[in-house]
Amino acid sequence: MSGERHMRIGEVAERTGLSLRTMRHYEEVGLVIPSARSKGGFRLYTERDVERLMVIRRMKPLDFSLDEMRDLLEIVDRLADGERPAEGEERERLRERLDAYREKADARVEALRVRLGMAEEFAGTLRERLGS
Repeated sequence: MSGERHMRIGEVAERTGLSLRTMRHYEEVGLVIPSARSKGGFRLYTERDVERLMVIRRMKPLDFSLDEMRDLLEIVDRLADGERPAEGEERERLRERLDAYREKADARVEALRVRLGMAEEFAGTLRERLGS
């Protein structure tokens, strides 16, 4: 992996839209561990680390817990493991668990759409009252 480009935490924060504090917290809870450290002790991230952070960032507005985020990342990691590919029953179980997360995400997105509709209706009502 020595040919892989490493990025410092500031660059990754800018790319992901996450704060440095949030990224450090995700490291503390074991969601995303920087791939390396510089000689000066700075956290160094790879493109794969950025992808993991983006998965977490996308799960956050859907109110997934840290444990659910960790579980989903483990499923994705296991399915993508080129050295020890999941096969047979294990692969099927992992895909079923992944599908359950997809269903949860779809349901939560729909709930947010409903809430957004109510919020837009309320804002429209206020606009109408101001126009009178």
